[in-house]
Amino acid sequence: MIDTIKDKIESYFKEQSTISKEKLVNCMVLDFPELKQSTINVYLSRLKKEGLIKNPARGMYALKEKKTYNPVVDSYLKRLFNKIKKDYPFVEFCIWDTKWLNEFMRHQPFKCYTVLELDKDVTEAVFHALKEQGKQVYIEPDAETFNLYINNSEDVIILKHLISEAPLQEINKITLPTLEKLLVDMTIDTKLYAAQQSEIEFIYASAFEKYEVNKNKMKRYAYRRNRENEVENLTNLTLAKIK
Repeated sequence: MIDTIKDKIESYFKEQSTISKEKLVNCMVLDFPELKQSTINVYLSRLKKEGLIKNPARGMYALKEKKTYNPVVDSYLKRLFNKIKKDYPFVEFCIWDTKWLNEFMRHQPFKCYTVLELDKDVTEAVFHALKEQGKQVYIEPDAETFNLYINNSEDVIILKHLISEAPLQEINKITLPTLEKLLVDMTIDTKLYAAQQSEIEFIYASAFEKYEVNKNKMKRYAYRRNRENEVENLTNLTLAKIK
């Protein structure tokens, strides 16, 4: 029962940062009419102890505040992003580094890559432009390319086709993927995220415990990629294990 309540608790705080205990109890009773007041008090105490909710004032409850995911964008990513933006000012694209995922993992990968996700129409042009600059760049590499070339190289840039309506964010005028996008892509793009596959449940749990993650945003993007059920099942599975 407590796991079911954990899944519902966020919905009680829609469009408001705090609610009264009376209102919170009423919401819980509507969803779980079999619960007695004393049992609800026990569950609220447990949710507070586990850090899912807090008690900022007498008779008031709020969700635990988590950080927004704002990865560090180093000077290399900034320069590369600004160069592409200057040459292709009307193209939607984002940039990121696979080393960002290390904070969610037990075991650190030996290799990290810069990833550029772009409109399909300009991918070839960007590929050739980067090649002319002496960059090691690959378009949508398959498993064999990873094994033969990428895994044995340094400073690799991987070009991917950007999915329409992908969840993106802008930090200091640099367009980046959101954490929701990274988690969904990690479930689907098993070649690029090969190093993360053995820890994917742990990564999901780490991300949800540390940062604000919008499950509806993940669901919409997973639907765009035709993998909604798979992503939703993994999300529910890992969240159920968070204590």
